[in-house]
Amino acid sequence: MIDPDGFRPNVGIILSDCAGRLLWARRIGQDAWQFPQGGIRSDETPIEAMYRELAEEVGLRPEHVELLGSTRGWLRYRLPRRFIRRSCRPLCVGQKQVWFMLRLLCDDAEVRLDQAEQPEFDHWRWVDYWLPLEEVISFKRGVYKRALNELAPLLFPDGLPGTFR
Repeated sequence: MIDPDGFRPNVGIILSDCAGRLLWARRIGQDAWQFPQGGIRSDETPIEAMYRELAEEVGLRPEHVELLGSTRGWLRYRLPRRFIRRSCRPLCVGQKQVWFMLRLLCDDAEVRLDQAEQPEFDHWRWVDYWLPLEEVISFKRGVYKRALNELAPLLFPDGLPGTFR
């Protein structure tokens, strides 16, 4: 499902632990780290897609997490030219995402990367809040920064733990 402007609807998931650290996952067979994310099907709402992706990518169910909130609207990023599949129609030029902030309510052992037929990730770790901005692929950095800035007050109502330079 691609919108008229060429953006694929998607959800992003920022999962925190009780200390405010974030789940950071490595894509299978790559040295590429990111937050869990995935497309929204035509018969789903963003929140339904978020819970489906949460189960598929990290093996967690709704009772394992607390939904703290989401971004107010779509955050967009464009794909670099080399990643655009020009032979596909409709043409996808990037993604528009609703980002969700969740808190883990269960033991870390419940995080399972092997729940999907084709797993997305092969490793995960807890990281400091701003580290993803240093490690995510460059074309996603702006969206990550906007999502982290908008959602930070949900985790840190008394102020952020440091700032990203």
